[in-house]
Amino acid sequence: MDARVRRVMQKVRTVARNSGLTQQVIGERMGYPPESARQSVSLFFKSKDPSLRMVMRFAKAMDVKVEELLR
Repeated sequence: MDARVRRVMQKVRTVARNSGLTQQVIGERMGYPPESARQSVSLFFKSKDPSLRMVMRFAKAMDVKVEELLR
């Protein structure tokens, strides 16, 4: 995994952890159906090549600027 991608995903996981929200809630905020929300977010957190679209969905769901995650 590219070092920059690793940093972005580390920030994603940190924001999620610091929010105190469950993966289920985060997934539902990201627009996943309740039946697959937790699993979808879990896979996203483990991704070694996340799409910018997914990072943007996460940022919006968590009410953080995507630029903060990409720095």
